[in-house]
Amino acid sequence: MSRLHDPFRRGQLAIAALFLSLGFQYATWAARIPAIKSDLGLSAAEVGVLLMAAGIGAAVSFPAVAWLMRRMGSRRLSLLSQLGLALLLLALAAAPNYPVALLVMCADGVLVGCLNVAMNAQGAALEARYERNTMARLHAVFSAGSLLAALLASGMTAATGSVAAHFGVAVALLVALGATARTGLLDDATTPDGTEPAAAEAPADPEPARRRWTLPSRPTLWMCCAMVFGTVAEGAMNDWSALYLKDVAEASAELAPLGIAVVSGMMVVARLFADGWRSRFGDGRVVLLGSAVAATGLAAALVSGGVAPALAGFACMGLGIAAVTPCVYAAAARQGSDALTLVAAMGTTGLLAGPPLIGFIAGASSLAWGMGAVAASAGAVALCGTRIRWTAPAAPVARSEATPA
Repeated sequence: MSRLHDPFRRGQLAIAALFLSLGFQYATWAARIPAIKSDLGLSAAEVGVLLMAAGIGAAVSFPAVAWLMRRMGSRRLSLLSQLGLALLLLALAAAPNYPVALLVMCADGVLVGCLNVAMNAQGAALEARYERNTMARLHAVFSAGSLLAALLASGMTAATGSVAAHFGVAVALLVALGATARTGLLDDATTPDGTEPAAAEAPADPEPARRRWTLPSRPTLWMCCAMVFGTVAEGAMNDWSALYLKDVAEASAELAPLGIAVVSGMMVVARLFADGWRSRFGDGRVVLLGSAVAATGLAAALVSGGVAPALAGFACMGLGIAAVTPCVYAAAARQGSDALTLVAAMGTTGLLAGPPLIGFIAGASSLAWGMGAVAASAGAVALCGTRIRWTAPAAPVARSEATPA
């Protein structure tokens, strides 16, 4: 069967459009922080609070996201939140003052939480329905979206200094991606935890509804910890690697941007191959070995000092941490939609709050200690991974198989 008519490939393409959208939208506004700072006349501390507002919005969105997932399903929620994130770019460009910008960023964090949960639920449902691993590749598309946004930001900055013009082009691309996703997303006939949406919305027995609001299970809490530490490391490396090279390793201005390129490039490559590793070795081994490589590689680079060891350590971090979030999302989805929602909310919080947290540590001591905290976060992922219930490696499935298992 051709890929065009393969239901798995069609669903994979639609869900990938959502992952690409989230990475693209996040990196689009992040790339224009200097221009927004100048337009609104913000201090460095106010910029830090602005970035923290998105993390706060993501953290407090968990109850709303859990309710919306049960009420609307992952398909509708993902499409609406993707469109909302596109429109928020226009709102941020038009923000007349700092308080309005704070509200926009807080709303951005809430919608990021919604889309993050919904698109990962779609990815987990696709894996379960066709018994084929794809989560790591979908997360590779997220990283590719960030790279695409960086390239667009560079081109638009060279062509015009207008943030509104840049964000207008970005919104047009996001709308096109939303239209692509709309045609192939999975319906909510079967949720990742195997329940019917109708039963979830109106159960005949009131007991299941009451059980939904019980405290998370211990494995779910360990998944939350692993996700927070993993996304803190991922987000901090993207935001602080260039500055570490310039200020601590004393790299030249031409070499400093290579930090982000090395981390992002290794993450994309690792995520392209990680689904095969998951099938062969199992999610648990991939997470444990990967996070150990990330922690030890970066720690050794910090102790050694210098530009070349730093770049090698950054490569180890990108390679090792890349598969953590896809594997933890897949494990959380098997625990049910509420577990997935909580874990995704913690992941979004870590991704958005991690860079400011490392900045606070660097301000209180030095950036070398801040990067040491990043290495410690990767090591904590390995410790949390030993407490998570992982599934055995998936049996291989014929490539020509296109019907649900």
